Amino acid sequence: MTPPDSVPAPSIAPSPIKRWLLEGSSPEPDQPGYYEGEHSVQTKHQTHPWWKVMCLTGVDYFSTLGYQPGIAALAAGVLSPLATLVLVLVTLFGALPMYRRVAQESPHGDGSISMLERLLGFWPGKFLVLALIGFVATGFVITITLSAADAAAHLTENPLLRPMIGGTQVPVTLLLITLLGAVFLRGFNEAIGIAVGIVIVYLGLSAVVVVDGLRLVASEPQIIPDWWAMVQQSYASPLAIIGASLLVFPRLALGLSGFETGVVVMPLIKGDAGDTEAAPAGRIRNGQNLLTTAALIMSVFLLTSSLVTTLLIPTAAFQAGGAANGRALAYLAHQRLGETFGTLYDVSTIAILWFAGASAMAGLLNIVPRYLPRYGMAPDWMRANRPLVLVFVTVAFVVTLAFKANVDAQAGAYATGVLALMTSAAVAVTLSSVRRRQRTQSWAFGLISLIFIYTISVTVIGNPGGLLIALLFIAAVLVVSFASRVQRSFELRVSRVVLDDSAVQLLKSFPIRPLRLVAHRPGCYTLAEYCKQELRARQMAHLPDDVPFLFLEAEVDDASDFSDVVEVSSVRVGPYGVLKARGSSVPNTIAAVMLHLRGKGAPPQVYMRWSEDTPLHLALKFLVEGQGDVPPLTHEILRRAEPNRDRRPIVHVGG
Repeated sequence: MTPPDSVPAPSIAPSPIKRWLLEGSSPEPDQPGYYEGEHSVQTKHQTHPWWKVMCLTGVDYFSTLGYQPGIAALAAGVLSPLATLVLVLVTLFGALPMYRRVAQESPHGDGSISMLERLLGFWPGKFLVLALIGFVATGFVITITLSAADAAAHLTENPLLRPMIGGTQVPVTLLLITLLGAVFLRGFNEAIGIAVGIVIVYLGLSAVVVVDGLRLVASEPQIIPDWWAMVQQSYASPLAIIGASLLVFPRLALGLSGFETGVVVMPLIKGDAGDTEAAPAGRIRNGQNLLTTAALIMSVFLLTSSLVTTLLIPTAAFQAGGAANGRALAYLAHQRLGETFGTLYDVSTIAILWFAGASAMAGLLNIVPRYLPRYGMAPDWMRANRPLVLVFVTVAFVVTLAFKANVDAQAGAYATGVLALMTSAAVAVTLSSVRRRQRTQSWAFGLISLIFIYTISVTVIGNPGGLLIALLFIAAVLVVSFASRVQRSFELRVSRVVLDDSAVQLLKSFPIRPLRLVAHRPGCYTLAEYCKQELRARQMAHLPDDVPFLFLEAEVDDASDFSDVVEVSSVRVGPYGVLKARGSSVPNTIAAVMLHLRGKGAPPQVYMRWSEDTPLHLALKFLVEGQGDVPPLTHEILRRAEPNRDRRPIVHVGG
């Protein structure tokens, strides 16, 4: 048998702009070359120490210190420190264990979404993933626009800058988003370097403000007793205090943002030299270190900042228009440490709020290429970072203009997106524990799931507009995804063809060229059935009795998959040789096998019969079930895959 060959790649030199845009794009995950190196895990991104990646995810997580104490003060009043304690307990004993489990089960940047995809599978799994990607887009895009708008508000309201740029909230927001996009067009290395500097400066200055506040509280012993007396005046019993703290928790839940991004960017984390793609133990350990360290740092800051701002700032200053509204720590920085330090703190706050979108951008750039192109629901160029950056920046522009860069108008959508992802992660971890028969973990994660279900329910009821915006993102993802799937249906959606030993031996025993194949529907394996099909094929193609052929049976394993590895085996039924191929689509599988079996002589030929179904029903069967009107579909796939007619396999069709 002449060795098979592959489809020749068109030799068209891309333009310099196209080369620059597609630089760094990766092949599909199941193709050779996706994971470079024989014994180590390498992705298309350069890896970094986990603490540096923590800074990239932390620009979003840690930036909430700029407004979280103010949110807590408005929501809980004098109970703010106790309500924040509830948030910290949920962080350390709920979200953290949950996402450490996600990091263990999905260490390649798929996030909690992949866990639910594996649990459901087929089209239900794909629909669920698309819906969750809609929530991802909601949370991450709104993170970019809201953070930029918040930073722009700080800039335009600054006393020194207000005469020059006052009233230019929208243009300044668009400029900040453009600068963020420019950083990512340069690459992840630049983004991580900037994030490390911003986080170190911001946390360092925040620590100075908090420590100064704690020192003042310690020096005046009456402050805490006075505060506790106010709590007791407002709430009759300890049970009432606990109940009130629990009830306001959903309004503080934005302090949990950052966990999903932490697992999505795991491919950026450097592992051990001995890591393999199947067992990246070092990456998992370092990813868990990232999550734990970020949670501990944030928990300490949340508790201490809530305490000092509640005890040292007058209640009226937190109200709308008050000097501490949305900037409690900055208020203390100016009041306690002077205008110079306060201005420096304002600059660091603006920087981290602007770059908080970097965490979301990194998450989008890691998670979208892992799903949509693999489903055929996005062009292959979406595997490259730079075109995606331009897409996301454009979407962020549209959202900013739609909301007129209003921070409050976007807060509901942001909370809905973040909480939806955390709820799905909790449910995924719970189901995984149940499937593994881990009773204790199942009950524990089940309780965490109920907490997040309650939290998102209260959030949606309190602000249904956030859910509406999330549904618009989901609808956009679904429409674009299925339009792309339909448009790409005629591509050769096969990464490679693998013949087992039996198929290789059968083909070696069949050296006659051209190789003739008769397509046969799987399921009827009797000798009488094959004899009948032989007679039909010879009558249809006027083949003499002495011209041999092989039967080819194509089965669909998962029609919801877009790209697949076609596996070919063989059997003998009496005198007949039968090749059995499995793939995600019958026409694609047949076309891929024929292209793979081309030798240096005449291309192979396949004989088929017309279908008796209606065109509309056949089109739907092709899109949903991977079958449909096989003869013309196979021919069209071959025509697009092989432009040279002399090298293109031939499709014969009869009645």
